[in-house]
Amino acid sequence: MHATSSQPGNTRRGIVLDHIAAFNAGGLDQALLSFEHPRLGLAATDEVIDGPDAVMGSWKALRRAFPDLLIETITLHESDSAIVVEAVARGTHSGGFRGLPPTGRHVELPVGGIFVFEDRGLVCLRLFFDTTTFLQQLGVARDPLSVAGRVGTVAGHPLRVGRGVIRRVTGR
Repeated sequence: MHATSSQPGNTRRGIVLDHIAAFNAGGLDQALLSFEHPRLGLAATDEVIDGPDAVMGSWKALRRAFPDLLIETITLHESDSAIVVEAVARGTHSGGFRGLPPTGRHVELPVGGIFVFEDRGLVCLRLFFDTTTFLQQLGVARDPLSVAGRVGTVAGHPLRVGRGVIRRVTGR
């Protein structure tokens, strides 16, 4: 399934850079061709999206929700079987996403990606991001250390918080 890399040749680094460039340009078909077998692992939600149709469906849903989404690569680290990418994802939430109506809010989310290779072929992209930061930027979650966040924690978990207070007071 893999398409040849344009720069810098058909190297793993080139495959990753071409994949990101195609995704940023909206060339989802071209980005999909980066894989020998398309597979995404979303660590934050413990999801595995396997196969070309599932991966494409996930990307299209993401693009509908964030049509201006761009991935800025900060740095790449290479190993024998993977390339680790540090990046920032930026976009505006202007379409529905996983049941959340558009908020119109801009997100700037640090992400990590592990592009896993078997031989020379890309077989999986594992993505890592903080869901709390993402939801806070969308305006649907609060900072747990803010006053509103602490009140929400107490209101949502009164028994657990109460037990913690009792343990602290009694020294147990």
